[in-house]
Amino acid sequence: MLPGGLLPGGSPRGSSSSSLLRWLGVRLWARRRLLLVALLWFGSWLFLNGLVLVQRSILSDFCTEKHSRQILSRLCGEFRDGSVSGDMCSDLCEVGLLQFRRCLYYENGKKVMEAEWRGSTVILKSKMENFSSYEPLNILEYQDTAEELSPMDVVLYATMEVRNSLGLTEEEEDEDGDGGGGGEGRGRGGGKRNISRLWGEELRKRGRGYSRAELSSLWALLQQEEYTFLRVLQDLSPHVARVLGSCGHFYAVEYLSAGHTWNQNLFSVEGGQVRGGGQVSREQVNLIALSFLHMVKHFENDFVHKLHLCDIKPENFAIRSDLTVVAIDVDMAFFEPKMREILEQNCSSDDDCNFFDCSSRCETKKQRCSATRRNSNLQVICEKIFRPWFSPTLLGAKAGLPLQVELQRAVQECSETDGGEEEEGGRGGRGEDVHLRLLNILNRLLEEGGGSSERGGGRHEEEDHVHTALNF
Repeated sequence: MLPGGLLPGGSPRGSSSSSLLRWLGVRLWARRRLLLVALLWFGSWLFLNGLVLVQRSILSDFCTEKHSRQILSRLCGEFRDGSVSGDMCSDLCEVGLLQFRRCLYYENGKKVMEAEWRGSTVILKSKMENFSSYEPLNILEYQDTAEELSPMDVVLYATMEVRNSLGLTEEEEDEDGDGGGGGEGRGRGGGKRNISRLWGEELRKRGRGYSRAELSSLWALLQQEEYTFLRVLQDLSPHVARVLGSCGHFYAVEYLSAGHTWNQNLFSVEGGQVRGGGQVSREQVNLIALSFLHMVKHFENDFVHKLHLCDIKPENFAIRSDLTVVAIDVDMAFFEPKMREILEQNCSSDDDCNFFDCSSRCETKKQRCSATRRNSNLQVICEKIFRPWFSPTLLGAKAGLPLQVELQRAVQECSETDGGEEEEGGRGGRGEDVHLRLLNILNRLLEEGGGSSERGGGRHEEEDHVHTALNF
């Protein structure tokens, strides 16, 4: 070693080691960068492949005008072949009074389209796009002609299918009903409506037999729970969308603008106007709220069994021009027997006993959910619809008025009150008390504002064309 710590050649002693470290650092960074590039490439490859799969899935269930028209064209071909029938088939396939406008929804075969029928907008629906996807009526396979079936045979088969679709049994209806199935009275006891028997009476009114196309079409319609529900209840309740007609497995319901959550007004009134003109006012909101309360009591008391709504949100309701609340999506509506069957499942905690907006309690000793619903239609409506409506933010300067404060407190109490379990003696418990309190406050608000609570109660005008399920 030379003096001064110099290596041979005149270089400092630490120079070579620092160069080596720099070289190793560069190599390490290069490897890290290469690894990062590889990871980014692999991630991009996964993303693009996933995007392709998602795109294929979306396109397979995509609403397109071409596909929708193909479905309707196929339906008309089946009508001309004599395979299907319906009171709207001629308008759709022959005279052009029912015309496709646009596709609204298509998923897993369920098709929802907007159409124009005799100058009015209607909604065409089917649970499955193809008529052949529905189970055929087995009895037709064993008989040469459908005319061999008597009207009473059709009543029997249709009534059984309605009961099965709605989760009802003959024993329960005969035990709880009035035995005659169609009294004018409402409320508890003999005034309740025996739904499947009323359907049978509708079919009995027809004097002649049924063609094979009529029976096949009816059977396809009855396999769609929403059609059965709406068709059976439309003569009994002003709070469900009206079925206007059908062709094969497609049925048409009245067009109503659904509620929405992206606007504080929540609902648009049918046609954008209300009686007397103008937009929806605070008085009209109170009238609509009264109609919601009327609907709740109607669904609880006016049929043999309570009707439970398990998917309550603004999008599933609409408002007619007379301020009547209408349920327009009833895929998750169940009568009491079916509701009990759905709720009674295995559980380890109460969280296991929630079925969308319907819930019960977990009986931990049995590890089974109670078959009795814990909450109620009213409680969920208060939580999801009334609270946004009557919030201080929306009410503005009026929020501090005594009646408005009382209403806000009642709505808050309602949203926190389990009202599904009845007390002994048949009383509705706290839920019924809250319902009466809300009615009282809303009526006082209307009186204070000079309004009348008679509107929005649930009346509606009769249509010129009355659909009776293939003119039965």
